[in-house]
Formats: sequence, structure tokens, C-alpha cells
Amino acid sequence: MHPGCTAPARTWPAERWALAVAALSEAGYQVVVTGGRAECQLTAAVSRGAPDAMDLGGRTTLPELASVLAGARVVVAPNTGPAHLAAAVGTPVVSLFSPVVPAVRWAPYRVPSVLLGDQEAACAGSRARECPIPGHPCLNGVWPEDVAAAVAKLMPAAGAAA
Repeated sequence: MHPGCTAPARTWPAERWALAVAALSEAGYQVVVTGGRAECQLTAAVSRGAPDAMDLGGRTTLPELASVLAGARVVVAPNTGPAHLAAAVGTPVVSLFSPVVPAVRWAPYRVPSVLLGDQEAACAGSRARECPIPGHPCLNGVWPEDVAAAVAKLMPAAGAAA
């Protein structure tokens, strides 16, 4: 799981990511949380969602991150670089995808993926960095259970690739 993103309009708050970590852990998945050096507080907060989650925030170089993502069965991330890096190394992606940019152009490419988020929300195509709609409805309608269900949906594809 990679919760960080430089554009707040494209991601959830830390509390929601922590709940997703808990939901995935309760479903029996080993969760690894990744993030850059500037995201260490975020990854620490998110990984607290489950006692067995591994926090790699700020501890990987780009090649090491690519290796971690390649070793994952499924990656969960917003529309950000690590989601695309996961796709580049062949790992299925669950993307919390805010429609501020079009999914047809920016969704993970050539791997099984599930996009979560209201692609018809009022912010669609706005290229906003900060959500222009009160309540961030495009992503706040996604729940941790939705993430767990999307991961479960992609696991057969992940198993075939492994």
C-alpha cells in the first residue's frame, strides 16, 4: 500500500488508509506500507491500522521500491508514481482514482486493475491539486471494505502472474 500523493485531491486522509490497512489485515493479507522520506509520518500513521503491517516509509530507494512492488501480489495506491511503477513491474493495482485527470489516460496500464472512486464526480477533468468539491466526494465514497474487496478480486490475477 502506498498512501502518499503530492496532490491531496488524489488521495484519502491517513485515517481512512489506516482503516484500509486494518481491513486488509483482518482479511488475512500481509500489508506493507511504502512512502518517500517526506511521508514517514503518514506511513507510520497508516501502518498503525494493523499490528503486523510493515512500515517501509522513507526506507527504500527507487530501485528498492520497484523490487518491493514487484514482490507484491497487489498494490493499493492513489493515482501517483508508485501505482504506475507497480504496473510497470507487472503487479496488479487497486487505484483510488480521483477523476481530476481522465482514467482513460492515467489509469494503471497493461496490468489487471480496479479503479475505485466516482469517475463522474463534479471535479472530473479539473486537474485540481486540492479537491474543489466540499467533502471530497469522488474518493470519500470509497470505504476500506471496498479496497479489501478490490484486492480480493485481483488476487486470482496476481496468483496467475506469480
